[in-house]
Amino acid sequence: MWQQLQDELKNDGFMVVAVAEESCGAEHARTWIEQAKSTYWSLIDTYHRLSDLYNLVNVPQAIWIDENGVVVRPPETAGSTDHFRWMDRKTMTMAPEDQAARLAAREAYMAAVRDWVRTGRHALPADEARDRQPVVTPAIAEARARFRLGLWLHARERREEAATQFAEASRLHPDSWNMWRQAADLDAVGKASGPAFWERVKALGEKPYYPAPRL
Repeated sequence: MWQQLQDELKNDGFMVVAVAEESCGAEHARTWIEQAKSTYWSLIDTYHRLSDLYNLVNVPQAIWIDENGVVVRPPETAGSTDHFRWMDRKTMTMAPEDQAARLAAREAYMAAVRDWVRTGRHALPADEARDRQPVVTPAIAEARARFRLGLWLHARERREEAATQFAEASRLHPDSWNMWRQAADLDAVGKASGPAFWERVKALGEKPYYPAPRL
């Protein structure tokens, strides 16, 4: 998806910058990045600084920044949908209708990016972009501090103390799947996509995991 857009729009002044939030370390993400063989920038953020700066809570999320460095669309779901909830977990496959709907959502998002680059459509006025920017509450600010402290403790083999901080960070900021996933994988690689993940998804009820972007 992103490589396709990069190839199509690179001569129109467009550039993709991908950032992997990977608290397990740069080497943990390097294999995936090298396998993708992308020509756009692929960065690795081991401390989730990008989430702190732009209020990201999940992946994939995207931010549109114009040629003047102005955010014209704050963080939003980038072409993903909730259809994964109904996949067959034994075969990890989706029903054809769910797969088609997922593909249609991705194509619609890519079309919106193309429109923005070529015509300026979908870019938000400054006041609307500001209003859509997620608000950082005191609880969220504390969650980020506790998550960062958890990373520091974990790196020093103080695992139990780190786990306490990670748990409190997720309690304070339950919408941050990024923090929960990273803490889970630090506990055991693969845990972030295992039964604990699906239980957490189930607990959402009717709340979307990937809210549709308001295009």
